Amino acid sequence: MELTFLGTSAGTPTKARNVTGLALQHGGPRQWYLIDCGEGTQHRLLHTRHSVMQLQAIFITHVHGDHTFGLPGLLASASMSGRTEPLPVIGPPELKSFIETTLACTDSSLGFELQFFNSQAEHFFWQDHGIQVTTAALSHRVPCHAFIFTERSLERQLLKDRLLRDGIVAGPAWGQLQRGEDVVLEDGRTLRCDDYTLVDRLPRRLVVAGDNDNPELLAAACEQAQVLVHEATYTQEVSDRVGPWPQHSSAAQVAGFAERAGVPNLVLTHFSSRYQFPSPDGQSKGPVITELADEAQTLYRGQLFLAKDFDHYRLTREGVLEATVRPRLTNKNNH
Repeated sequence: MELTFLGTSAGTPTKARNVTGLALQHGGPRQWYLIDCGEGTQHRLLHTRHSVMQLQAIFITHVHGDHTFGLPGLLASASMSGRTEPLPVIGPPELKSFIETTLACTDSSLGFELQFFNSQAEHFFWQDHGIQVTTAALSHRVPCHAFIFTERSLERQLLKDRLLRDGIVAGPAWGQLQRGEDVVLEDGRTLRCDDYTLVDRLPRRLVVAGDNDNPELLAAACEQAQVLVHEATYTQEVSDRVGPWPQHSSAAQVAGFAERAGVPNLVLTHFSSRYQFPSPDGQSKGPVITELADEAQTLYRGQLFLAKDFDHYRLTREGVLEATVRPRLTNKNNH
């Protein structure tokens, strides 16, 4: 599983950061999924290896513009690029009318089918060959959901001694069993893949939250999750000063929750545009983005990352999140 951040700013873009967008790659060398699509996301994609032709599905956490305004343009560009494969769009039910109205009002049409799925449906579940997806309701000014991505089709180890003991010699049946398929032999026997193969690791699971002022709502979702991606719009001091109306989380809130939940890898994103990167001379005016990391590190002892546009992460089969663009923030509280 690999993640590429396409935008990490909250509400409005900055010179260095676009609004929210995240690419998840899994299930093949070029197959990927898009989570949220703020304005300018398709332009961000031009700087990555991801193509709208291989896009498997789009997931939208909620209807706010910094998570959706880029969607009609991306879909129209996909059509003009020649896409014909149907595209699942998973999100709030309002997305359907938003997309259809925008396309109709701009004399635009698509050369492929959009398949809408309501993420707010009770007991929501979606899957394809690579992943299965469930949701968790969050607390925001509009209905908002986190997406829980769990990998499917884990590699299987053949129990060769058992196969040979039962008189099943090496051949096509072995390959079918290793691919997770049950096999019917010519003599009528049915071989269940679970009887002749072993999966020796847990599936990788990551939770991508939308806007949310109550991280505790993700307690169940984070069980057996190796990664939590969550907004940290403010430091706690700024959050207290702004007040509760925006319904966003502080870095302290998220870090404290992740520590209590035992999530081994935490990626913070969706930072208020008031936060800038430190100037080279150390004389930055106004809040700097490293203040969010400093606050989180006082409460969280796992691997902490502060996402930056175009940062790329890889979740290994062992459940370790690796930053492949820049080094992770070393937690001063690690033992």
